[in-house]
Amino acid sequence: MANARIYCPTNNIMQSGKAQAAQWLLEFEPAERKTPDALMGWSGSGDMLQQIKMSFASCEDAVAYAKRSGIDAEVIAVNPVKKTLKNYADRFAFDRIT
Repeated sequence: MANARIYCPTNNIMQSGKAQAAQWLLEFEPAERKTPDALMGWSGSGDMLQQIKMSFASCEDAVAYAKRSGIDAEVIAVNPVKKTLKNYADRFAFDRIT
């Protein structure tokens, strides 16, 4: 049928919240190229699957749905978040002052 990708979207870098951080999305690959409209200049296509974006609680749920529906889906792996904790005092080099 159609090709799709399953991925976990990254958080917005401007926000530190963790709401919907574990949500997995299934998006369809574009079947045709977008072309500009002659009258308005907007870009668009006749591919209606580009508008569909389904969310799932886990990657396994998304893969199971894709298999049941006959969708060829590619799972894009999640990069682990590397968080470095820093203290306020670590920003200042007190050991250099002598």
